[in-house]
Amino acid sequence: MTRVDLVESLTPDDRLMPSSPRGTTAPTTPILDSGAATPVTEGPARLERPGLSGVEPEDLARWLEERGQPAYRARQVGDAIWGGLATSVGELRTLPVALREEIGRAFTVDTLAATEVRLSDGGMTEKALHTLGDGALVESVLMHYPARAGSRERHTVCISSQAGCAVGCPFCATGELGFTRDLEAAEIIDQVRHAARRLAADGRRLTNVVFMGMGEPLLNLDQVIAAVQALSDPRRFGLGARHITVSTSGVVPGIRRLTALGPQFTLAVSIHAARDPLRDVLVPLNRRWPVAEVVEAARDHARATRRRISYEVTLIAGVNDTELDARALADLLRDDHAHVNLIPMNPVAHTPWQASPMSAIERFASTLKAAGIATTIRCNRGQEIGAACGQLAAEHAGEPARPVVARRRERIVAESARALRGERSPEPVPAGVGE
Repeated sequence: MTRVDLVESLTPDDRLMPSSPRGTTAPTTPILDSGAATPVTEGPARLERPGLSGVEPEDLARWLEERGQPAYRARQVGDAIWGGLATSVGELRTLPVALREEIGRAFTVDTLAATEVRLSDGGMTEKALHTLGDGALVESVLMHYPARAGSRERHTVCISSQAGCAVGCPFCATGELGFTRDLEAAEIIDQVRHAARRLAADGRRLTNVVFMGMGEPLLNLDQVIAAVQALSDPRRFGLGARHITVSTSGVVPGIRRLTALGPQFTLAVSIHAARDPLRDVLVPLNRRWPVAEVVEAARDHARATRRRISYEVTLIAGVNDTELDARALADLLRDDHAHVNLIPMNPVAHTPWQASPMSAIERFASTLKAAGIATTIRCNRGQEIGAACGQLAAEHAGEPARPVVARRRERIVAESARALRGERSPEPVPAGVGE
């Protein structure tokens, strides 16, 4: 999923992918030298010690009470995790040393074992590659937007919900990495706490969180919902739900479940094409849930929550940027409570595609606007530091062999050629995404 400025869970039968069983401001994370990525194997990886930020306040209070601690200790721990953004037991300074040590044996204060940060756009974009406790790599991007007439200064962090991704969109670098595992709620939350620490060092505050990093959030919905609840809870991080965006490539059962729960965060749909043959290629989940079914679920969500749906379209030269595609999307979304973001494709090593030229993007936008659809053209940020989803992790994983890249490109060219002729691909949904 492309990062742009955008401002309860699946039942067991609906799950599509195995889930994991499972005061003082800290200094800014240092910028580290790039190194080789730790090899990661597929499979569930429950945290050996639960991440403290993912523990419900009531559960933490109960744990402390069972150890004979007074009730105010839970508040002190919470103040250190959420106010002080602590990363180690040593920063739980209001607690007795013995209790700090006991907490350190039972919990992980920060699930991000190491972080490398790269800066771009004159410091306005900060790409972070996080190494988790088991060596899995995930990414987040902190983006700064200065105040303008009619709008205040904003600081948005884009975070990951999975290590890797099984959806396999061919224009996305994360899809090239494959799927490793779901993230625990604390591993999601700690990406936000990391961004908040960096901002706090300069006296700034985080204003928005978007789930548009690595992974498909609605395929890890238990943990994503737990993270959103922690981030929007006034007792914890305290960010208003309307400042949180959760994106999906079209997991209809997940959208339906969110609608039933009624959360007030923004739902974004990575739609990319309105014609099924083409979307089958660009978003392989479309073979399971066709685009009309996805949009109908999103439409119902908008009616139930009275929140506008954001639709994301990554535009690829000569593939999905044609007038035919613009008219198809306009017809699909006409009269909906929706907003469309048009984003030029970021370069990805294993695809033969290029970003649409601005002239084509502007023509596409004009067609949508003529149909009465609110449309914004977004500019990519941080391209020189690999700020698009999965690019930095892919760099650490190493370049794929040239024959592999050649085969991928040949397959993508053949599939997209069939799609442009209106022929649907006979290939199944990617492995790991069941019926």
